[in-house]
Amino acid sequence: MGEENCTAVTEFILLGLSDAPELRDFIFLVFLLIYGVTVLGNLGMIVLIQVSPRLHTPMYFFLSHLSLVDFCYSTIIVPKMLANILNKDKAISFLGCAVQFYLFCVCVVTEVYLLAVMAYDRFVAICNPLLYLVTMSQKLRMVLVSSCYLCGTVCSLIHLCLALEIPSYRSNVINHFFCDLPPLLSLACSDVTVNELLVYIVASFNEIITIVIILTSYLFILITILRMRSAEGRRKAFSTCASHLTAIVVFHGTILFTYCQPSAGNSADTDKVAAVFYTVVIPMLNPLIYSLRNKDVKEALRRVVCSKMFS
Repeated sequence: MGEENCTAVTEFILLGLSDAPELRDFIFLVFLLIYGVTVLGNLGMIVLIQVSPRLHTPMYFFLSHLSLVDFCYSTIIVPKMLANILNKDKAISFLGCAVQFYLFCVCVVTEVYLLAVMAYDRFVAICNPLLYLVTMSQKLRMVLVSSCYLCGTVCSLIHLCLALEIPSYRSNVINHFFCDLPPLLSLACSDVTVNELLVYIVASFNEIITIVIILTSYLFILITILRMRSAEGRRKAFSTCASHLTAIVVFHGTILFTYCQPSAGNSADTDKVAAVFYTVVIPMLNPLIYSLRNKDVKEALRRVVCSKMFS
């Protein structure tokens, strides 16, 4: 591509999910409904954990932060996507694109580490139940959660600073529904090998570290469960882990598929489908998974609803 076709840009055009006008209203309604459920589910989970004394435990402390992160990165992506579906002007400023990518990356990396921290929390709860509240002290919980946010911030700053060094682009049209880094790098005129390599290395490093923590934690959990003599104890232990394992498999599966392989591995449409899953669907599913499969959450919700009705 010749240099005459390269220029500095002040705004980008987001093509979105589909350019078929007959699907516009249907897509808008579907994602509006999903976003509504996401907001209601995650904010509802946070409020429920705050107002229910029986949920004031380390596990639900981490779950409230997971719900906060899910709400945040869904809100960073979906409202702009919904506006672009209805509007002919699908532009986003260069600064807006940079901010959207940065905040999205902070939230996603934070969630990767939060899921690992929650696996460690389950390990302590099941393998050392008598020392659970002592081990998972308030100070340790704050350190672990702060570390998750710090990792997300550092990783995002690395990618953002390198992306801001790109001097020009051969086009300002991004074949995506939000400002993700891989489709943006594909438009750069300069050599972005370092950027692409860092996306792969940082994502792979985060995945390897967190998956090792998760697998190690659940290996010890499985050993402990199999040693239990009580069938009721085994059932209860399995049920407390099932929700978390479901969230881990769904989230990590899409992240591995999207970022932990060479940049030429997927087509643009395939990447968009995967991105819909972890930016739109998973934030909606997480509160549903934890509420529908969790006896404590359902009981706390029943108590709150009943107390409001009778009051």
